[in-house]
This record gives sequence, C-alpha cells and structure tokens, in this order.
Amino acid sequence: MRVPLSWLREYVDLPATETGRDVQAKLVSVGLEVETVEQIGSGLKGPLVVGQVLTIEELEGFKKPIRFCTVDVGSANGTGEPQEIVCGARNFSVGDKVVVVLPGAVLPGDFAIAARKTYGKTSHGMICSTDELGMGDDGAHGIIVLPPEHEVGTDAIELLQLVDEVLDIAVTPDRGYCLSMRGVARETAIAYGLPLRDPALLDVPAPNAYGYPVRISEPSRCDRFTARTVTGLQPEARSPIWLQRRLQKAGMRPISLAVDITNYVMLELGQPLHAYDRTRVEGPIGVRRAQQGEKLTTLDGAVRVLDAEDLVITDDRGPIGLAGVMGGADTEIADADGESVLTTEVVIEAAHFDAISIARTARRHKLSSEASKRFERGVDPQAAAAAAQRTVDLLVLLAGGTAEAGVTEITAPFAPRTIAMPADHPDRVAGVDYGRETVVRRLQQVGCDVYGQDELIVTVPSWRPDLHEPNDLAEEVIRLEGYENLPSTLPTPPSGRGLTDRQRLHRRIGRVLAGAGYVEALSYPFTGDAVLDQLGLEADDERRRTVKLVNPLSDEEPALRTTLLPGLLGALRRNDGRGSHDLALFETGLVFRPTGSWTPAVRLPVDRRPTDEEIAGLDAALPHQPRRAAVVLAGAREQAGWWGRGTPATWADAVEAARSIAGEAGVEVVVRADQHAPWHPGRCAALYVTVNGEETLFGHAGELHPRVIKALHLPERTCAAEVELDVLEQAVDGALQAPRISTFPVATQDVALVVAEDVPAAQVERALREGAGELLESLRLFDVFTGEQIGAGNKSLAYALRFRAADRTLTVEEASAARDTAVALAAERTGAVLRGA
Repeated sequence: MRVPLSWLREYVDLPATETGRDVQAKLVSVGLEVETVEQIGSGLKGPLVVGQVLTIEELEGFKKPIRFCTVDVGSANGTGEPQEIVCGARNFSVGDKVVVVLPGAVLPGDFAIAARKTYGKTSHGMICSTDELGMGDDGAHGIIVLPPEHEVGTDAIELLQLVDEVLDIAVTPDRGYCLSMRGVARETAIAYGLPLRDPALLDVPAPNAYGYPVRISEPSRCDRFTARTVTGLQPEARSPIWLQRRLQKAGMRPISLAVDITNYVMLELGQPLHAYDRTRVEGPIGVRRAQQGEKLTTLDGAVRVLDAEDLVITDDRGPIGLAGVMGGADTEIADADGESVLTTEVVIEAAHFDAISIARTARRHKLSSEASKRFERGVDPQAAAAAAQRTVDLLVLLAGGTAEAGVTEITAPFAPRTIAMPADHPDRVAGVDYGRETVVRRLQQVGCDVYGQDELIVTVPSWRPDLHEPNDLAEEVIRLEGYENLPSTLPTPPSGRGLTDRQRLHRRIGRVLAGAGYVEALSYPFTGDAVLDQLGLEADDERRRTVKLVNPLSDEEPALRTTLLPGLLGALRRNDGRGSHDLALFETGLVFRPTGSWTPAVRLPVDRRPTDEEIAGLDAALPHQPRRAAVVLAGAREQAGWWGRGTPATWADAVEAARSIAGEAGVEVVVRADQHAPWHPGRCAALYVTVNGEETLFGHAGELHPRVIKALHLPERTCAAEVELDVLEQAVDGALQAPRISTFPVATQDVALVVAEDVPAAQVERALREGAGELLESLRLFDVFTGEQIGAGNKSLAYALRFRAADRTLTVEEASAARDTAVALAAERTGAVLRGA
C-alpha cells in the first residue's frame, strides 16, 4: 500500500515538521512494515508554470517532426513576453494550456534547464510531459495538456503536487484494513496520540424500495450489497488533477472519471467498488454461483471459462462480472467505439463477499486485482454504504450528475463479534504490568467497545476480522505499548539429552549418501494427479490416495506427496536441462498417507502445556507421515579420464544405495526381482529387511520404466531407489555394534552353482548362508554366467565364501565341510548343482 503523506494529513493533523521518515518510525513502532519512503520531486526546482500555446511553426528538413512554439507564461519569465520553445511532441494545439519549465529550473534526475540552440532555433525552456516531471504513468503519451480553467503563470509545482513523500507499506494478510488510507490513518493517529477524522463517517440515506433491483442467490458468500444510481453525468467530464495525482502516487493509473472515482474511494475507505453503465445492464443485478463452463469476458479482454465455485454478478443475459475480482466487458463504461469515456448513467455496486471464495476464484483464474487483494484479506462490511455514498458525492461534484433517490441495500443478519478476556491477560502474556486502564484504552483505540472490570467483554470492530480470541487482543495491547518496551529475559532451558536414536540414524544416512557422491536436494511436499499419471501408477495404487489441501499453493498440486520421487526427478530434469548430465541426488523427508478417518484438529493452548489428551487429539487429526529416503541417478557414475573409460549409472547403483542406507543401521537387505511402478519390470528390485523375525518390504530400487522416462523428459536409463526409514528403524536389533577384528586367518572357498534362470540369486545366497553356519564371515556373488556350456534356461552363480573362527585357525577340512554343507542346503532348496560336478 502506497500512502502519500499529503493525503494522510487530511485525516490526521500531523505536526508540520513531521517528515515521511518520522511517520515511518512511528508506524513501525506500532507493527506496520514500512519498506521505503519515496521522495517524490526530490531536487525539483522552479520556475515551472502554466503556459498557453500562442503559435506553432512546423520545422521542415528533419528526420522527425519538430515544432517551434511561442508560449505565454505571464510574468514568470520576468519580461511578460512569449517564451520561444522547440518541442517534438504533437499532442497539443494552439490555445492549449501546458506545463512549461523555464531556464534556471532543475527537473528530477538533476536535469538542469537552460536556453540552448537546437534544430536551428533557440529554445528557452521546455514544454513538459509526465515522464519528465516524474509523475509516473497516466496512460497517456506526450505533453501534459491542462484543463483550460488554470491561469497562465500559475506555479505548476503546487498545481500538480509534484513534491511529496510516499510511504510504501508491506501489509500482512491479517492487517487487510491497512490497504486503505482510512486504516493507515487510524494507525497513524494511534501512534501519535492524535484524533482521527474518519472518512467513512458520512450521512447515508436509508434504503428504500426505489433503488436498482438486486437479487442475491448466495447470501453466505455475499452478505451485503449496496446499489446506487447517478444520472445526468457530463460525458466530457474528466478527472481533476488532484484526483489523478493521488491515484498516481498510490500506484494506480488514471483511466476515466467514473473508474478513477471508484479506485479513489477504494484507496480511501478500503471498500472495492464497481461502476456499471446502466444503459448496458439488462434487468436486475444478481449474485449467484457460476454454472460450470459458463464464459465471461473480463475487463482485461480475456475470455474466462467459469467454475461452479466462482461467484458471479449477473443480469438477464448472464454473467457480467467476476464477483470481487473484476468486472465484465459487456457493462464497461464506454462509448460505441469502445473508448473508455464517462457515460451519462451509472449504477454503483458496493458489496461484501466471502474472503475465501474470492481468494480461490482469483487463484483459479490467475487474476489478482486490487479488489481481490482486499476482499481476500477482509473488508469492513459496514463500510459498503459509506463507500457508495462517497462515490455518489464525487460523481455529483465532479461530473455534474444527479443522485437518484432510490437506495438498494441487501444485508444478511449481522452480529458483532465479542470476546471475553481477563483484564490481566495481556499482562500475563507479555510479562509486563500494564494494568486494566491501559488495556481498555488501547483496545478502544483500535475500535473495540470494552465493558466489565476483572473480566472484560470486548466487542470487535467490523474492520478487524483478524481478532478472534484473547491472545489477539493481547497482541494489540502489546504492539501499541511497544514491542521495544518488553523486557528481555532468557528462559532457563533444561539440560539437553542429545539426539535421539532416530535423529542419529537419519544423519548417518545423509552422511553415507553424501560420501557416496549423492547431492541432497529438497523439494516441495506437494503433488497432483498429473505427475502420478506420468509415473504410471495404477488406479488402485495406494500412492494415489492423497491428502488434499484446503488452501493449496497451486491448483496443479493440490495434495501432499505420497512418494519422494516426483520432486527428486523434477530436480534431476531441471539440472540435466541446464547442462549437468552426470547426476546423483538424494532426499530424506516425510510422505503423507490418509488414515481413512478424519477428525477436526484441536487448537492447542499457548498459556500452558497441552495435556496428553489434547496432543493425542491433534495427532489423530494428522495423516500418517512415514519418513523415507530416495535417490535418483543419471549419466556417468564414474567419469572417464586418462585412467580409463567411465562407468554409467545402472540399476545396481540404485540397489547399492539402498544397501548403504540399511548398512548404517546394521541391517541386512534381501533383494528380490519385482514389478512395481514406476520401475522397469525387468530391472526392478524389491528390498526386504527382517522385522520381528519376518521379512518386511523396505523399498524398491532399479531403472525407471522407459514410458516414465519419456513422460517426465528424463535422461535415458535414469535409475532410482526409495526406501522407508521407519521400517528400517524397526529392523534395528539393539545398538549398532562395531565389527570385531579377528587375529586368525581367513579361509576362502569359491563355489559356482548352476540354477534355473528364474531362481533369484538372493534365494541361493540365503540358503548358502544358513547352510555354512556360524563359521561364515562373508559371502559375495562375484560372477553370473549364461551360455551353451551350462545348458539353455540355466545360469551359473559364482560365490566367494570367507570362513573364520574367532578362537582358532580353521583347517582345510573344517572350511571344506562348511562349504559342502552350504552347497547341499542350496541344492535342496533351489535345485542348485555344483558346476563341474
């Protein structure tokens, strides 16, 4: 919100010596974030006056049109003679009143004006445009042409209000009332301890049956609608300079008188308004939900397909406006040629709409307007009638119109919000003894009515929808008394207990993946159906059951993620597109699964520790949130160089990453072939760990399906793994033990077993481990062979078995016996045959 200081002074009698910086400090002290104070017209120096064009001579022989003008500037030049000026603009004529800067003046940007010879003539000054005077964009291009009533020689610096200070305030969502001069003026008056001249205190006529007909079908979304009509407007009327300048300083562009007045009143009172050309409205004005698929052309020229949740303004033809967001082009104030000029009859709308409904509509159509910004933050419902009256008054004053006697005002039942609060509650929250008188005075300053002694009954003003409970009222008292006056006290924390086993495990996993060359990437926890389709998930896949957000950041991702892969794969795709082709990324984080039942979340107290029942109730309202780890790989796993060829990332690297994660917990992983989206059906491994004596699925790893790679625009042969860390924690059997180093030598025995091709190597390995007994130290698969030598449909698995005893040196006979027992059990369970036997 841009607040011109000169405008602010109309509502609060600030000391004449107060600068914008002084006001900024005061507003910051009461909790407003004033980002900058802009010095408009800084360095501007006259003479800058109103002049009248007497003659225009067109100069020939130049690449662009050049005009040699004589301008009457009165006595401002000290001689009273016409001023000779060379100008290249063509939007003015003889007799027009213009703004003239004379030699000796300095324009914004330290641009000094002096007489100079140009295009064969001497120019004694300059005829000015808005850009040259730093006035901002007024929608026009070229020289400023003033209304004819301004006297020649008048000081244009004062006339155009060229010198001012503008405070730029970052208004937080809970302080929507500060998106108006009225709201900022109230905070300024409180900060200075001065009275406020409330611009909304107007005499408003009572509603009657003669106003423009209005029908509201959605009273829950539009609880107030005021309609006023003004006729007999002068079509040639234009916005006066003071009105245009206030809009420009506030960051808005003047358009036409009716539109400028509605924007001006919105900035003044915070109530968005809309003006309709009555001759273009057919029948009563209505407020209803849109029909799915209805279309509306808004004022920006875009044709918008409406949703059934959108609230629209209608007439007998259908939608004529997107309620609280933007009006429709069909009822725009325009002439037959479509040029924005003032019509002769105007219907003024001042309504109050549901904040959430407007916010969702604006986001759905990607259409953020000045009106929607205010409605979605909360608009004073009691200000609608005053805003309509203020608009009527300005149209009558500036356009010569006549206000019709009819006043339409439809209101839903309204009861002020009351809050019960102990008088000493702000004292206990802040740890400061304010006392009842201070608490009551501060609450009255923000507009509350306060009754009671020890127990206060506070009636909240209509413009403060953010005040709901005692802590909100306590915050008002504390901020107005000054956050800087709160004592600084450091709490005494209990002695630390260090990290939990869960935290230590998660940190170790991050370190081991980073040590293996993976880079951590953090992604947003949101997802949508589109990416789940791209992953090739079946309709009944559990990962499609998502937790939907009530207020999502994006309509394309309205749910919480059920897998880490979409975010990681998106990061991999972006980095690959930017030239990094050898990638290995990992992430650890929560996924969210619906529990099947939903209970509303309880609001925990802040003045005491929540009870176990309250915490349990809060937990019951949350979805199941298992923690997972995931990795994605593409390109080369090892770079090529003078030492030899590089190694591409394969599905085996993804499996090894999962093994490394489990290894940090001291847990063995069993790997089995599987088919599970989004992995390639022939290169997908299911990972199992033992939990309470039973094999439990731990995750999946492998190469992604080619269709998934194509749909997500990923590099070829992209691999990934995703595991559930909560399952890993359950598999941990006691504290992690460091490996013992034996002083006795190892005995190595190699075996090559021939099995059918469909027998998993993990099944053979499990049988060998069990058969070898406790003398087996490690077992490693070092070769897989297929060929004619071992027969069709078979494969040879070569294992290296390491045997060692903790208390002695093994004999050859002992090692061979353990090997033979292992081979025998493998043969029994898998049909393995010792190769060469």
